[in-house]
Amino acid sequence: MSEGESVAAEQTGGLDIRRIMAALPHRYPLLLVDRVVSMVPKTSIHAVKAVSMNEQFFQGHFPGRPIMPGVLIVEAIAQTAGILAVESLGLAGTGKLVYFMAIEGAKFRAPVEPGHLLDLHVEFTQLRGSVCKFSGKASIDGKLCAEAHCVAMIADPPKD
Repeated sequence: MSEGESVAAEQTGGLDIRRIMAALPHRYPLLLVDRVVSMVPKTSIHAVKAVSMNEQFFQGHFPGRPIMPGVLIVEAIAQTAGILAVESLGLAGTGKLVYFMAIEGAKFRAPVEPGHLLDLHVEFTQLRGSVCKFSGKASIDGKLCAEAHCVAMIADPPKD
């Protein structure tokens, strides 16, 4: 990513799915961020996940009352944090990965169901060398659904 592209992302405030896929190695069915609404590099990000009945996990969680598994909501928060880290540090397209070292204080407040638009808000709480700390929240229409604190390390991908 060139410096000009980084400035453009700041000015428009958002990232489309192509930029998300350049920042993250995740692909279907585990890519859980559909769009970045806004981002302030090295500070915060607002992304969204459109929760569809077509998600594979709804086949078994739970038949008759489909809800998004909490662990996947935390994963969506973590992926949003990964995008913030990669974009803030200018690492998109370099192959660097964001490895999560800890998920702390995860709390679940309300179920996430098909048809919901999950708002993901993540803030940097610390950026020191290759280790980053984040605070994240997931909400629907302003109602808090889940929250968690994450610790991650930026690293090279494993050698084949």
